[in-house]
Amino acid sequence: MRLRNKPWADDYMKENDHVVVQKPFEAKGDWKSLFDNKDNPLHLEIGSGKGQFIAGMGKQHEDINFVGIERVKSVIVGAVKKVLDAGTSNVRLVNEDAEDLRDLFESNEVDHLYLNFSDPWPKNRHEKRRLTFRTFLEQYEEVLVPGGEITLKTDNRGLFEYSLMSFSQYGMLIEDVSVDLHADEDPLNVPTEYEEKFAAKGQPIYRCRVRFRT
Repeated sequence: MRLRNKPWADDYMKENDHVVVQKPFEAKGDWKSLFDNKDNPLHLEIGSGKGQFIAGMGKQHEDINFVGIERVKSVIVGAVKKVLDAGTSNVRLVNEDAEDLRDLFESNEVDHLYLNFSDPWPKNRHEKRRLTFRTFLEQYEEVLVPGGEITLKTDNRGLFEYSLMSFSQYGMLIEDVSVDLHADEDPLNVPTEYEEKFAAKGQPIYRCRVRFRT
């Protein structure tokens, strides 16, 4: 599906620079200074889409600071609006295609990372593009604190099974696995837009929480 261009997006993001970080690469090593409560843990979502998850998490967890990365300009403006509507002060958004998180974050700067409904890249020749391929895990391990966690959610069983295998082969600890998240009725689960769409069609939602060894 082709995304409609939004010529007003740049101005909108600049007008809301208290939400959208204008020079994110300069924030490396000093992300916590962008929040009112600098002592809060820092959680990161890669691929925030239209922002339902990160806005909801920010409202649910006021004692955590959240950063969401979304590369598509016409999509992130929706996330900005959701954050503004939520009235939270603990969410920041980044409009960048961050190929390497180590360009944005110092070692041990992030406490928790979320991968929500990432592109499954189902063809074998595209394995290295999957966000749970070992080269990405190397990035995550460096920017996360020792023993830092990753939460993965997806509707794609193939990606889920591949990710569990990748986590295991990397030596990570698999702490929680759900093969039908909505049937489990987790009261703290904050759904994404994609999640609601797929769940409404009766598709199971897969989730796992994993941790790097210290």
